Amino acid sequence: MLKEGRKMPNDHRLYQVLLAPVISEKAMRLGDRYNQVVFRTAPDAGKAEVREAVESFFNVQVQSVQILNQKGKARTSGRFPGCRKGTRKAYVCLKPGQEINFEAESK
Repeated sequence: MLKEGRKMPNDHRLYQVLLAPVISEKAMRLGDRYNQVVFRTAPDAGKAEVREAVESFFNVQVQSVQILNQKGKARTSGRFPGCRKGTRKAYVCLKPGQEINFEAESK
């Protein structure tokens, strides 16, 4: 699965790659229309690591992975300017016939 010259990530690293699923209206719409699932990931996670983590944890086949760096919003607290923390998301497209059901996974 990984390109030549890259080593397979170990199991300990795979547990650190996926932080949480993103449960929002947009994420649910993507899941219904395009069979995609959205995850918050570690800041240094790559596409290959995300693919391996999703395939091993949820026993599904991944078609493609797109990664997005979302910059934190600039905010002020009183008169002090600041910035929210940025996040990194992975949009994982599953192969046809595959699905991840978070409601069944949590029970």
